[in-house]
Amino acid sequence: MNDRVVSLRAMEPGDAERVLAIYQAGIDTGHATFEAQAPDWAAFDAKYLSECRLVALADNVVVGWLGLTPISSRAVYRGVAEHSIYIAPEARGMGIGRILLEALIKQSEQAGFWTLQTSVFPENEASIRLHEAYGFRILGTRERIAKMTYGPMAGQWRDTTIMERRSTIAGL
Repeated sequence: MNDRVVSLRAMEPGDAERVLAIYQAGIDTGHATFEAQAPDWAAFDAKYLSECRLVALADNVVVGWLGLTPISSRAVYRGVAEHSIYIAPEARGMGIGRILLEALIKQSEQAGFWTLQTSVFPENEASIRLHEAYGFRILGTRERIAKMTYGPMAGQWRDTTIMERRSTIAGL
């Protein structure tokens, strides 16, 4: 798989099955989200902004995706969003996360976003390193923010690491 050509494009409704399967694979690791199950497409589509919603393809197969959610409905926060990024298990280690994150930074700045945030389980060291490589800094830890309801850590309180990247473009 490492020899496959990777391309990016905007996420389309036809990607739903593959995107949700990748999301569920991330959920199944127990180190991606507090959600126990991927939503249906209607709920997913309503949650994520239409801007900066991307898929990565290898040999025309979706192998990763990312999307933005607003952190607030208040107008003063219109340029601040939280992002989610998920990579298919068979595509991990191929640099898909880097490709998606680079594109997100460019597209989000062009769309007027000045701050990107993410919340990562501290055990997900690969995600933390990836984000740090692209200028995200750790703001802090939300200790025992929620209790897992599924997977290998069911019933345990979990911390999350909050990371943020501020745009370097003047005026943003």
